[in-house]
Amino acid sequence: MLIFAIDDERLALEALISGIRKAVPQAEVRGFRKVKELLEAIRTETPEVVFLDVEMKKMNGIDLAQEIKKKFGDINLIFASGFSQYTCDAFAIHASGYVMKPVTPEKIKNEIDNLRFPIREEKHLLQLQCFGNFEVFFDGTPLKFKYNKTKELLAYLVDRNGAMCSNSELMAVLWEDECNSEKRISYLKNLRADLCSVLEGIGEGELITRAWGKMGIRRDEVNCDYYRWLDGNRDEYYGEYMTQYSWTEFTNAALMDDYQRRMGEL
Repeated sequence: MLIFAIDDERLALEALISGIRKAVPQAEVRGFRKVKELLEAIRTETPEVVFLDVEMKKMNGIDLAQEIKKKFGDINLIFASGFSQYTCDAFAIHASGYVMKPVTPEKIKNEIDNLRFPIREEKHLLQLQCFGNFEVFFDGTPLKFKYNKTKELLAYLVDRNGAMCSNSELMAVLWEDECNSEKRISYLKNLRADLCSVLEGIGEGELITRAWGKMGIRRDEVNCDYYRWLDGNRDEYYGEYMTQYSWTEFTNAALMDDYQRRMGEL
């Protein structure tokens, strides 16, 4: 499910996006602060749901919702507002829902469970979530691996952005001690086999590229928030990146530098 959210206030947008992700963890969520950027995004990738603030400086949410309906048809429009007086206007244009601020995951989940327009059946899709905790979803369901380290192995391959990683590099990341011991080498083989087996089981066996003593990921074959950031979409990162792994600190530092620079320009 693709969900867009717009609010011209940064903190309010961050809170809204956080609530949506907690309510619908399998969804792809993108945030916008400018009406023009939102409309351009809808034109290229039609979302199933759009959350809108009502009181915005350039265009209020009611007028924006009318423009979205006129240009793009049946999209579930859900208002998030601190003011109840707009509810009649919202439902007069057949909005899907109305959430009173402060938003909570429970309020959002209730609206998602009762959408005006049913969500179309989605094709099988592997989704990688890097911002926040690292998670792997297939058809909205978390993938399960035999070993806990298998998920971390996949996370590191994703972090390397398609680059081939040697066995020595992988062992140094996954185990800081005894990284070249026979026990660790054998364990890495088990992790690699587990990863490939799970991916093959969902029809994604070609996702991993392998060479002698090396492996990598085909970055163009997955739906990944970090890769969208690298490709120019800076709206999904809000300070957290693969938080359960300590080796991500360098990538997160680069992400944070860019985030703080952009906030300073606003």
